[in-house]
Amino acid sequence: MDDFTALNRTIERVVGIKTSNYKEDYIRRRVLSRMRISGNDSFAAYHRYLISEKGEKDLLRNALTINVTEFLRDPEVFSIVRQQVLPEILERKTRVRIWCAGCATGEEAYTYAMLARDLSFTHEIDCTIYATDIDRKVLEKAREGVYDARALKNLKEREIQKHFIHRDDGKYEAKPELKAMVRFSYHDLMSNIPAARFLDIVSCRNVTIYFNEAQKADLVRMIHDALRTDGYYVMGKTEYLGRDVEGLFAPFDPIQKVYTKK
Repeated sequence: MDDFTALNRTIERVVGIKTSNYKEDYIRRRVLSRMRISGNDSFAAYHRYLISEKGEKDLLRNALTINVTEFLRDPEVFSIVRQQVLPEILERKTRVRIWCAGCATGEEAYTYAMLARDLSFTHEIDCTIYATDIDRKVLEKAREGVYDARALKNLKEREIQKHFIHRDDGKYEAKPELKAMVRFSYHDLMSNIPAARFLDIVSCRNVTIYFNEAQKADLVRMIHDALRTDGYYVMGKTEYLGRDVEGLFAPFDPIQKVYTKK
Protein backbone atom coordinates (compact mmCIF):
# COMPACT_ATOMS: atom_id res chain seq x y z
CA MET A 1 0.00 0.00 0.00
CA ASP A 2 1.46 3.39 -0.97
CA ASP A 3 1.62 6.31 1.47
CA PHE A 4 -1.25 8.26 -0.10
CA THR A 5 -3.60 5.25 -0.01
CA ALA A 6 -2.72 4.61 3.63
CA LEU A 7 -3.40 8.26 4.44
CA ASN A 8 -6.78 8.09 2.69
CA ARG A 9 -7.81 5.12 4.82
CA THR A 10 -6.93 7.01 7.98
CA ILE A 11 -8.84 10.07 6.76
CA GLU A 12 -11.93 7.91 6.26
CA ARG A 13 -11.53 6.33 9.70
CA VAL A 14 -10.60 9.28 11.92
CA VAL A 15 -11.85 12.33 9.98
CA GLY A 16 -15.08 10.71 8.88
CA ILE A 17 -14.95 11.66 5.19
CA LYS A 18 -15.17 8.91 2.57
CA THR A 19 -12.39 10.00 0.25
CA SER A 20 -13.38 7.52 -2.46
CA ASN A 21 -16.48 9.65 -3.06
CA TYR A 22 -14.29 12.51 -4.30
CA LYS A 23 -11.98 12.92 -7.26
CA GLU A 24 -8.47 11.85 -6.30
CA ASP A 25 -6.91 15.07 -7.63
CA TYR A 26 -9.21 17.10 -5.37
CA ILE A 27 -8.20 15.10 -2.28
CA ARG A 28 -4.52 15.42 -3.20
CA ARG A 29 -4.74 19.20 -3.62
CA ARG A 30 -6.45 19.69 -0.28
CA VAL A 31 -4.06 17.37 1.55
CA LEU A 32 -1.03 19.02 -0.06
CA SER A 33 -2.34 22.40 1.09
CA ARG A 34 -2.56 21.15 4.68
CA MET A 35 0.90 19.61 4.33
CA ARG A 36 2.41 22.95 3.31
CA ILE A 37 0.68 24.81 6.12
CA SER A 38 1.67 22.23 8.75
CA GLY A 39 5.26 21.87 7.49
CA ASN A 40 5.13 18.23 6.39
CA ASP A 41 7.02 17.28 3.23
CA SER A 42 5.59 13.79 2.53
CA PHE A 43 2.32 11.91 2.77
CA ALA A 44 3.89 9.57 5.33
CA ALA A 45 5.01 12.49 7.52
CA TYR A 46 1.61 14.15 7.28
CA HIS A 47 -0.06 10.82 8.09
CA ARG A 48 1.85 10.68 11.38
CA TYR A 49 1.10 14.35 12.04
CA LEU A 50 -2.62 13.84 11.43
CA ILE A 51 -2.76 11.02 13.97
CA SER A 52 -0.68 12.73 16.63
CA GLU A 53 -1.54 16.43 16.38
CA LYS A 54 -4.65 17.48 18.25
CA GLY A 55 -6.84 19.72 16.12
CA GLU A 56 -5.47 18.68 12.72
CA LYS A 57 -8.43 16.36 12.08
CA ASP A 58 -10.82 19.31 12.25
CA LEU A 59 -8.56 21.49 10.11
CA LEU A 60 -8.32 18.79 7.44
CA ARG A 61 -12.08 18.20 7.54
CA ASN A 62 -12.66 21.91 6.97
CA ALA A 63 -10.18 21.87 4.07
CA LEU A 64 -11.95 18.93 2.43
CA THR A 65 -15.47 20.31 2.85
CA ILE A 66 -15.47 23.64 1.07
CA ASN A 67 -17.72 26.19 2.77
CA VAL A 68 -17.74 29.20 0.45
CA THR A 69 -21.16 30.81 0.22
CA GLU A 70 -23.05 34.07 0.53
CA PHE A 71 -26.61 35.35 0.57
CA LEU A 72 -28.37 35.36 -2.80
CA ARG A 73 -25.39 33.68 -4.48
CA ASP A 74 -26.16 33.63 -8.23
CA PRO A 75 -29.07 36.12 -8.01
CA GLU A 76 -30.51 34.94 -11.34
CA VAL A 77 -31.17 31.50 -9.86
CA PHE A 78 -33.05 32.90 -6.90
CA SER A 79 -34.99 35.23 -9.18
CA ILE A 80 -36.37 32.11 -10.91
CA VAL A 81 -37.19 30.55 -7.53
CA ARG A 82 -38.85 33.74 -6.28
CA GLN A 83 -40.84 34.61 -9.39
CA GLN A 84 -41.70 31.19 -10.84
CA VAL A 85 -40.90 28.16 -8.70
CA LEU A 86 -42.39 29.14 -5.34
CA PRO A 87 -45.51 30.81 -6.86
CA GLU A 88 -46.15 27.66 -8.93
CA ILE A 89 -45.94 25.49 -5.82
CA LEU A 90 -48.24 27.85 -3.91
CA GLU A 91 -50.92 27.56 -6.60
CA ARG A 92 -51.42 23.95 -5.46
CA LYS A 93 -50.56 23.93 -1.75
CA THR A 94 -49.58 26.14 1.17
CA ARG A 95 -47.04 23.87 2.86
CA VAL A 96 -43.61 24.05 1.21
CA ARG A 97 -40.73 21.73 2.11
CA ILE A 98 -37.19 22.57 0.94
CA TRP A 99 -33.94 20.69 1.44
CA CYS A 100 -30.79 22.83 1.25
CA ALA A 101 -28.08 20.16 0.96
CA GLY A 102 -24.48 21.09 1.72
CA CYS A 103 -25.69 24.26 3.43
CA ALA A 104 -22.28 25.26 4.87
CA THR A 105 -22.67 28.28 7.18
CA GLY A 106 -26.33 28.76 6.34
CA GLU A 107 -26.45 31.68 3.91
CA GLU A 108 -28.31 29.74 1.23
CA ALA A 109 -30.79 28.21 3.66
CA TYR A 110 -31.63 31.63 5.07
CA THR A 111 -31.91 32.97 1.52
CA TYR A 112 -34.73 30.49 0.88
CA ALA A 113 -36.28 31.55 4.18
CA MET A 114 -36.14 35.19 3.05
CA LEU A 115 -37.93 34.33 -0.21
CA ALA A 116 -40.62 32.45 1.69
CA ARG A 117 -40.97 35.26 4.22
CA ASP A 118 -41.41 37.83 1.44
CA LEU A 119 -44.14 35.70 -0.17
CA SER A 120 -45.95 35.34 3.15
CA PHE A 121 -47.18 38.92 2.82
CA THR A 122 -49.17 38.03 -0.32
CA HIS A 123 -49.63 34.24 -0.07
CA GLU A 124 -50.54 31.76 2.61
CA ILE A 125 -47.34 29.75 3.11
CA ASP A 126 -45.97 27.36 5.71
CA CYS A 127 -42.33 26.78 4.81
CA THR A 128 -39.88 24.33 6.37
CA ILE A 129 -36.25 24.28 5.23
CA TYR A 130 -34.08 21.28 6.04
CA ALA A 131 -30.48 22.52 5.92
CA THR A 132 -27.76 19.90 6.17
CA ASP A 133 -24.00 19.60 6.02
CA ILE A 134 -21.27 17.10 6.90
CA ASP A 135 -19.26 19.70 8.83
CA ARG A 136 -20.59 20.05 12.37
CA LYS A 137 -18.60 23.24 13.06
CA VAL A 138 -20.15 25.16 10.19
CA LEU A 139 -23.56 23.94 11.30
CA GLU A 140 -22.96 25.58 14.67
CA LYS A 141 -22.26 28.89 12.91
CA ALA A 142 -25.31 28.41 10.70
CA ARG A 143 -27.57 27.96 13.71
CA GLU A 144 -26.24 31.19 15.21
CA GLY A 145 -27.18 33.02 12.02
CA VAL A 146 -24.63 35.82 12.53
CA TYR A 147 -22.74 37.22 9.52
CA ASP A 148 -20.29 39.90 8.47
CA ALA A 149 -21.48 42.60 6.08
CA ARG A 150 -19.59 41.05 3.16
CA ALA A 151 -21.86 37.98 3.26
CA LEU A 152 -24.82 40.29 2.59
CA LYS A 153 -23.27 42.11 -0.36
CA ASN A 154 -25.90 40.86 -2.84
CA LEU A 155 -28.81 42.13 -0.73
CA LYS A 156 -30.47 45.52 -1.02
CA GLU A 157 -30.54 47.71 2.08
CA ARG A 158 -34.30 47.25 2.49
CA GLU A 159 -33.83 43.46 2.38
CA ILE A 160 -31.18 43.66 5.08
CA GLN A 161 -33.40 45.81 7.29
CA LYS A 162 -36.37 43.49 6.77
CA HIS A 163 -34.59 40.23 7.55
CA PHE A 164 -31.64 41.02 9.83
CA ILE A 165 -30.82 42.65 13.14
CA HIS A 166 -27.80 44.97 12.97
CA ARG A 167 -25.90 44.15 16.14
CA ASP A 168 -23.75 46.43 18.26
CA ASP A 169 -20.61 44.56 17.11
CA GLY A 170 -21.35 45.51 13.50
CA LYS A 171 -22.47 42.04 12.45
CA TYR A 172 -25.89 41.04 11.18
CA GLU A 173 -28.10 38.38 12.74
CA ALA A 174 -30.98 36.63 10.98
CA LYS A 175 -34.27 37.59 12.57
CA PRO A 176 -36.14 34.98 14.65
CA GLU A 177 -38.81 34.48 11.97
CA LEU A 178 -36.11 33.34 9.53
CA LYS A 179 -34.45 31.04 12.06
CA ALA A 180 -37.80 29.48 12.87
CA MET A 181 -38.13 28.19 9.30
CA VAL A 182 -34.77 26.42 9.13
CA ARG A 183 -33.83 23.10 10.70
CA PHE A 184 -30.07 22.55 10.63
CA SER A 185 -28.73 19.02 11.01
CA TYR A 186 -25.75 16.81 10.20
CA HIS A 187 -26.07 14.74 7.03
CA ASP A 188 -23.67 12.87 4.75
CA LEU A 189 -24.82 13.18 1.13
CA MET A 190 -23.07 9.93 0.33
CA SER A 191 -25.23 7.97 2.76
CA ASN A 192 -27.82 7.51 -0.04
CA ILE A 193 -30.50 8.41 2.51
CA PRO A 194 -32.19 11.81 2.01
CA ALA A 195 -32.59 14.23 4.90
CA ALA A 196 -36.34 14.29 4.24
CA ARG A 197 -38.85 13.04 1.68
CA PHE A 198 -41.80 14.40 -0.30
CA LEU A 199 -39.86 17.60 -0.82
CA ASP A 200 -40.93 20.45 -3.09
CA ILE A 201 -37.39 21.75 -3.73
CA VAL A 202 -33.95 20.24 -3.31
CA SER A 203 -31.20 22.83 -3.61
CA CYS A 204 -27.83 21.08 -3.88
CA ARG A 205 -25.46 23.57 -5.47
CA ASN A 206 -21.71 23.56 -6.00
CA VAL A 207 -21.28 20.26 -4.18
CA THR A 208 -21.15 17.56 -6.84
CA ILE A 209 -18.22 19.16 -8.65
CA TYR A 210 -15.99 17.44 -6.09
CA PHE A 211 -17.54 13.96 -6.59
CA ASN A 212 -16.59 11.27 -9.07
CA GLU A 213 -19.08 10.37 -11.81
CA ALA A 214 -20.54 7.33 -10.05
CA GLN A 215 -21.16 9.28 -6.85
CA LYS A 216 -22.73 12.16 -8.78
CA ALA A 217 -25.20 9.73 -10.33
CA ASP A 218 -26.01 8.16 -6.95
CA LEU A 219 -26.64 11.59 -5.46
CA VAL A 220 -28.98 12.59 -8.29
CA ARG A 221 -30.95 9.36 -7.85
CA MET A 222 -31.29 10.03 -4.12
CA ILE A 223 -32.51 13.58 -4.79
CA HIS A 224 -34.99 12.25 -7.32
CA ASP A 225 -36.38 9.83 -4.73
CA ALA A 226 -36.61 12.59 -2.10
CA LEU A 227 -38.68 14.92 -4.29
CA ARG A 228 -42.41 14.77 -4.70
CA THR A 229 -43.82 14.42 -8.22
CA ASP A 230 -42.99 17.59 -10.21
CA GLY A 231 -40.62 18.74 -7.43
CA TYR A 232 -37.71 21.02 -8.31
CA TYR A 233 -33.98 20.26 -8.30
CA VAL A 234 -31.71 23.34 -8.20
CA MET A 235 -28.10 22.63 -9.20
CA GLY A 236 -24.93 24.70 -9.21
CA LYS A 237 -24.24 26.78 -12.31
CA THR A 238 -21.20 24.68 -13.29
CA GLU A 239 -22.79 21.30 -12.53
CA TYR A 240 -24.62 18.96 -14.91
CA LEU A 241 -26.78 15.86 -15.00
CA GLY A 242 -24.78 12.82 -16.09
CA ARG A 243 -25.92 10.67 -18.99
CA ASP A 244 -27.09 7.87 -16.69
CA VAL A 245 -29.48 10.12 -14.76
CA GLU A 246 -30.45 12.94 -17.12
CA GLY A 247 -33.69 11.15 -17.93
CA LEU A 248 -34.90 11.53 -14.34
CA PHE A 249 -35.48 15.27 -14.72
CA ALA A 250 -36.96 17.69 -17.22
CA PRO A 251 -35.43 21.16 -17.77
CA PHE A 252 -37.38 24.02 -16.19
CA ASP A 253 -34.69 26.65 -16.73
CA PRO A 254 -31.58 24.81 -17.97
CA ILE A 255 -29.46 27.97 -18.12
CA GLN A 256 -29.98 28.57 -14.39
CA LYS A 257 -29.81 24.79 -13.75
CA VAL A 258 -33.34 24.37 -12.42
CA TYR A 259 -35.03 21.04 -13.23
CA THR A 260 -38.30 19.27 -12.42
CA LYS A 261 -38.71 15.64 -11.42
CA LYS A 262 -40.23 13.39 -14.06
